[in-house]
Amino acid sequence: MAFDLGGGKGGIRPAMNVTPLVDVVLVLLIIFMVVTPLMTKQMWMDVPGKADEQTEVAPPPPGALPPVVLTVTKSGAAQINREDVPRDQLVARLQRMLNARPDKIVFFDAENDVPYGSAMEVLDIARGGNLTVAVVPDAVAEPAAP
Repeated sequence: MAFDLGGGKGGIRPAMNVTPLVDVVLVLLIIFMVVTPLMTKQMWMDVPGKADEQTEVAPPPPGALPPVVLTVTKSGAAQINREDVPRDQLVARLQRMLNARPDKIVFFDAENDVPYGSAMEVLDIARGGNLTVAVVPDAVAEPAAP
């Protein structure tokens, strides 16, 4: 704070010097401009593209076993290869099916409009049985009915 010592009737009059305040504000502005881009977090995700009609899926080799697909229907029922299975028998049935197969993978699929909680409940039941579960993307067709 500075004082004006000019002679006059008023005597000493205070005058505010804002130069240091402006300097500090500009330095803080520059610091925030440099630091702000560094604070953003980025996550890269590789999402498969939408399947085209021209894209053909190679048929499985002759004699290959159809995949084991665990499906949750709109009503919340669990199905293994389109066969309804009660939830309490789900893990035992899947383990029995996978014991006879060289690949120990269960593919998980849920119909459209299935409540998220219902789908996650069935997925957790399958994963709780120490099974390897892979989620089927939308573009893959389901296996033929046995």
